[in-house]
Amino acid sequence: MVNFELYKVFYLTAKSGSLSKAAKELYITQPSVSHSIKLLEVTLGLQLFARTSKGVELTEEGSVLFSYIEQAYNFISLAEEKLSELRNFSSGEIKIGGSDSLCKHYLLPFLESFHEQYPHVQINLVHGTTPEIVKQLKDGKIDIGIVRTPILDDQLQVREGITIQDCFVTGPKYRELSLKKVTLAELLTYPIILFSRNSSSRKFITQLFSEHDLLLEPEIELGSVDLLIEFAKIGFGVSFVTKEFVAKELAEDSLFEVNIEATIPSTKIGIITLKNMPLSTAAAAFVTKLESPEN
Repeated sequence: MVNFELYKVFYLTAKSGSLSKAAKELYITQPSVSHSIKLLEVTLGLQLFARTSKGVELTEEGSVLFSYIEQAYNFISLAEEKLSELRNFSSGEIKIGGSDSLCKHYLLPFLESFHEQYPHVQINLVHGTTPEIVKQLKDGKIDIGIVRTPILDDQLQVREGITIQDCFVTGPKYRELSLKKVTLAELLTYPIILFSRNSSSRKFITQLFSEHDLLLEPEIELGSVDLLIEFAKIGFGVSFVTKEFVAKELAEDSLFEVNIEATIPSTKIGIITLKNMPLSTAAAAFVTKLESPEN
């Protein structure tokens, strides 16, 4: 087993790209840093750094090691934060990951009420696709992920949130689609606007069309739900969105729900955390609020 102090020297040197900066942060001499790195390289049988005119940079082998050591440091820092929160709940921190649309349309009301109840708990939001959120969670960079289900991963605990219903919507230009039954095949004769290819909603609707032996190829791809809504409003085509997230637009008739003949299955929002990784007091309280919206 390698002395963990050597990994600490390696990590800080890699982070700073400088032996002298690492020495300063560690309160030791630069020769001591060099000696520790050399000892680690001898122990592992690999060269971890290459000298440059500006300092040092990781070799390919060093980069592989750093990716693991960085995760370890993230979890150590997370553990220290959680212990601090146990001492004083009022000064905790929660890191939450989710898509832009889920953060805006689903999380925001919970965040507002939680902040009123615990004003000193700091909340950090990280945006990304479902695969990105899962990776952030496994890397220890967030405490909670908010994603669309289903999601199958043995490392994750998935708690079910609210049920959501997806639908196609359009603006006044194609309002006739809301007044008659439309098959999926007929819908493909209109310009389709979808979210980016990596999104879970995109994969969901593509699979539905595939089950009907239809190839869904959008005319326009966009990176946010807000843009999907606006493009449909002004007549670019038909957008696929979550019905609960456009309730206001449907009520005021700036958007119209397309009357699809096929049934679009409902889905649930999932609250994901790492299995066997205890949540901080603040994060656990927030998960409880998500699971029990009335509280």
